[in-house]
Amino acid sequence: MAETAADDRERQQWLTFALVGGGPTGVELAGQIREIAGHTLDREFQKIDSAKARVLLFEGSDAVLGAFGPRLAHRAARTLQSLGVELHVGTRVTDVRADGLTVQDHDGGTTRFDARTVLWTAGVEAPPIAAALARATGAEQDRAGRILVEPDLTVPGHPEIRVTGDAMSLNRLPGLAEVAMQSGAYAGRSVRHAVEGRTKEPKPFTYVDLGSAAYIARGPAVVKAGPLHLSGFTGWLAWLFIHLAFLTGFRSRLGAVLSWSVVFATGSRRERAFTMPDTDVSAARAAGPKAPEPP
Repeated sequence: MAETAADDRERQQWLTFALVGGGPTGVELAGQIREIAGHTLDREFQKIDSAKARVLLFEGSDAVLGAFGPRLAHRAARTLQSLGVELHVGTRVTDVRADGLTVQDHDGGTTRFDARTVLWTAGVEAPPIAAALARATGAEQDRAGRILVEPDLTVPGHPEIRVTGDAMSLNRLPGLAEVAMQSGAYAGRSVRHAVEGRTKEPKPFTYVDLGSAAYIARGPAVVKAGPLHLSGFTGWLAWLFIHLAFLTGFRSRLGAVLSWSVVFATGSRRERAFTMPDTDVSAARAAGPKAPEPP
């Protein structure tokens, strides 16, 4: 869309990407967009320079990746800035429209940013089934619409109903895949024990924090697992190992290793850009049925 924009202002709007939320998702997307714009697609266009794409990251707290601790958060911010990501911490997005967003700072002042692409990376809302369940059972919901459950993941007053994953609210657990996996396994065991006729009271669900990781770009990443705090290239290697460990089967792991090795060694990527037809082609189409079709 930027390649076929009518003027410089519209072109810059299409080349501006705004991300709302500086958690792992926001940080990873910001780094990836800058990497793709600056390296992967740098020779794909004729009229624009994709390396000039602006990436704006807005975070309500005072630091991105705040849950990773001050040291890793500082290193992640420094890496993002070196990639060209514009960080706006201590800000709150108050309005989003098709051509940009409005941001409020700590002092209450507002600033308008032009951007044709705004990505919400500040968490997810519970699926609609959670609201339906709350209406049917009278269960309470948190701000995200998740169901407040008992320690055994059952709905209060309804021991036959268990809620897991992004639909569950318990002890302020984050909406992460690992929480969903562990709560789902716990609920599955509880159902199996009930079917088998076991009458022993189940132990409360206990989440085991295996750590968090955020991939920033090709080379740097941050990893936090208990007392282990890694960043830079070491963190990136740890991130690779973690993701390989969760892949199923030797073939999947081997394929991932080979693919990542090629990308890291050569810098090549499979992404390619396809632009909309320009005005000349559109005029040719309008000329009549004998006009040649674009390749």
